[in-house]
Amino acid sequence: MSSFGHIFKVTTAGESHGKSVSVIIENCPPNLPLVEEDIQPQLNRRRPGQSSITTPRDEKDRVTIHSGTEHGRTLGTPILLTVPNEDQRPKDYGDKTIDLFPRPSHADWTYLEKYGIKASSGGGRSSARETIARVAAGTVAEKWLRQTYGVEIVAFVSSVGPINLFDSPADALSSDPSFLALEPTLTRDRVDEFLPVRCPHPDICRKMEDHVAELRDAHDSTGGTVTCIIRNAPSGLGEPCFDKLEATLAHAIMSIPAVKGFEIGSGFAGAAMKGSVHNDPFFVPDTLSAEETSRLTGGLPKSKLKTRTNHSGGIQGGISNGMPIVFRVAFKPPATISQDQTTAKYDGTGEGVLAAKGRHDPCVVPRAVPIVEAMAALTVADAVMLQHSRQMGRSMQQQ
Repeated sequence: MSSFGHIFKVTTAGESHGKSVSVIIENCPPNLPLVEEDIQPQLNRRRPGQSSITTPRDEKDRVTIHSGTEHGRTLGTPILLTVPNEDQRPKDYGDKTIDLFPRPSHADWTYLEKYGIKASSGGGRSSARETIARVAAGTVAEKWLRQTYGVEIVAFVSSVGPINLFDSPADALSSDPSFLALEPTLTRDRVDEFLPVRCPHPDICRKMEDHVAELRDAHDSTGGTVTCIIRNAPSGLGEPCFDKLEATLAHAIMSIPAVKGFEIGSGFAGAAMKGSVHNDPFFVPDTLSAEETSRLTGGLPKSKLKTRTNHSGGIQGGISNGMPIVFRVAFKPPATISQDQTTAKYDGTGEGVLAAKGRHDPCVVPRAVPIVEAMAALTVADAVMLQHSRQMGRSMQQQ
């Protein structure tokens, strides 16, 4: 499916080397201030050609709002956003060997098996180019969440290959001292001080950049992780049993190209912890911060309780508890590397060697940061709208 969400619903379209990528947003609330300039900054963070360690494809990724707004405000009707592909080069994929051999670890073979036809250039819908639409739509969702609830979403690169930002990469992120010290200080501006990698530590960021550059020069690639924090999400979000908030977050994040792992709160490390350590004790805070007391509630209650630890990652029983929602995402190494690789013919008549061509990232995580933020925003926006409908039903019963 090319659609995501129940109420705040988005549908994307477009291929890697087609004319454009587009998205339709349904049920965005009316009267939200929205112009292209609100969306463009996140697209700029995602776009290719940002540095020597990203793909050299030269795309400006300029967004145009075609419908759903008037005089700079949303109408409540479907919003159509498009971004043209200006530097498309289908000829990079014109080698006849690509017609004979599927590229290792790409979607060439699986798309052919599913549809009986595949895009002749690039990865088609499986290409990361499709994520432009997600970022554009996610930026709209996030603006509404920020204005209504004060929600903040910030992601950053936490590892590249074997180089890790945190002291104990195998331990729970929720109890890592270096993460707990860093988390309150993080903003997007702070993360972007550490370009091109977006890892908020000068020495480690430099090591990561050098590692990616070394692999780029060796015509190889590497994976990494992105950590995301959602602050000020209302409590009560999530739909038991199958649409628990961490389940819909996992659905959203795992749909991003190249993602191979998702963990929330203590994650896999929590499986080795004792319950007496893992449990998050509740307490009543003496005072709320000025930000918490001043922000709008949008009709949903703020949580009166906090937890002293956050091994749950802000979600308990599949429902948000008002604490920061924290999750980590694993990205595999990009499959396209300029090395000869063995593969087999589509028709099963033999094997051969294929050297991939085209312009590709040696590591995707620096540009994946706004994509992760976008999918988090779309998930939370939809959950908020679902909870609004439940709150309305409750209030009608009480009348």
